[in-house]
Amino acid sequence: MRPLSRISLSLRPLLRLLAVTLCLGGAARAQADKASAPIPAPTLALIKAKGSSAEAPILIRAYKKESEIELWKRAGNGRFVFVKTYPICRWSGQLGPKTKNGDRQTPEGFYTVAKSQMNPNSHYYLSFDVGYPNAFDKAHGYTGSAVMVHGICSSMGCFAMTDAVAGELFAVAREAFAGGQTAFQFQSFPFRMTAANMARYRSDTNIAFWRQLKEGSDRFEATGQEPVVAVAAGRYAFAPLKDKDQEALASARVKEEAAHVAHLVEDGAAAIRTTYSDGGQHPFWAALINRGVPVGEVSRPEALAYAGQEVVLIPARRKPPPILPLPEAVWSVAIGPGAPLSSIRTLGFVPPQDRPPARISFDLVTGFSAGLPQLALDDGLSAPTFRRVTADAVAQW
Repeated sequence: MRPLSRISLSLRPLLRLLAVTLCLGGAARAQADKASAPIPAPTLALIKAKGSSAEAPILIRAYKKESEIELWKRAGNGRFVFVKTYPICRWSGQLGPKTKNGDRQTPEGFYTVAKSQMNPNSHYYLSFDVGYPNAFDKAHGYTGSAVMVHGICSSMGCFAMTDAVAGELFAVAREAFAGGQTAFQFQSFPFRMTAANMARYRSDTNIAFWRQLKEGSDRFEATGQEPVVAVAAGRYAFAPLKDKDQEALASARVKEEAAHVAHLVEDGAAAIRTTYSDGGQHPFWAALINRGVPVGEVSRPEALAYAGQEVVLIPARRKPPPILPLPEAVWSVAIGPGAPLSSIRTLGFVPPQDRPPARISFDLVTGFSAGLPQLALDDGLSAPTFRRVTADAVAQW
């Protein structure tokens, strides 16, 4: 009979293998569980309240300066409707496009997320690849890859959302794919594309690129239709909508916004540039972290103290309002004869009604004696006769 100690020693490798298998199996089940977790009930209620459903197509918009991501759902009327905003826990880099691998820039532009870009096995809880580089980025020779919307709070060019938020976004996208959507659009902007912001950032080196992004943003907001994006001559181009009425709305919005920006600049709006040490964070997460609430790993927390520093490139200049002429019916009542203000006078000012009749104060005879008009000479009128006639006329006047 073999000693118990020897049996135990011979079983140790098997037990270790069994333990590892159980751990891996448990981890796999946990990973599968979080990837299949349902949409949280409050969010599902919001979706239904907007006239949409869990299976309806989605569209996501990101704003770096505001550190926010928006969820939009297609409603029963065919328009995309806003559902809710998620605070971004961490993004990195500066405002502006991502141009090369390792620049820590979160990208800006119009991207496409297919089902194959969803990653249920991410090292950062759950994630999906936004689709960088797209056709625009490739046309400009930009490099890099694996730009994600993921969990935790650490970014090297990604949109870090914390695990709970990443899980909810993953669930919403998963259900849209299950409902038949083949890919959703991910719109990434430097800031909210308002006329006021475009006027404020007009001197930034990226403004020409941002004007292209604004056109796509304006078209979406005017119609609620996902813009059909292409790239022509290295620029974003947006195909006209098939519905003529919708296309008219989109075109009108683009023109109105351009005119609004021009008006703000003409009115003297300041021009600024916003700088970051390394990206930013939504105040919601900053407040939680300051209270000691754990949100997981936070990348480069020291850089957040220098996030969003505004540099004024052109100070604000307010144009004085135009001085409109006071209607006669108003001023005559106020300062006319017998009016309450008729006795108030500016020093040296004599109102027209108090001035003496105008008289000719210059000497016509002397004035003309230096050189008689050629016409009088041509008519045979002598100089003495012309002076006498002129003097008589002045005396009579």
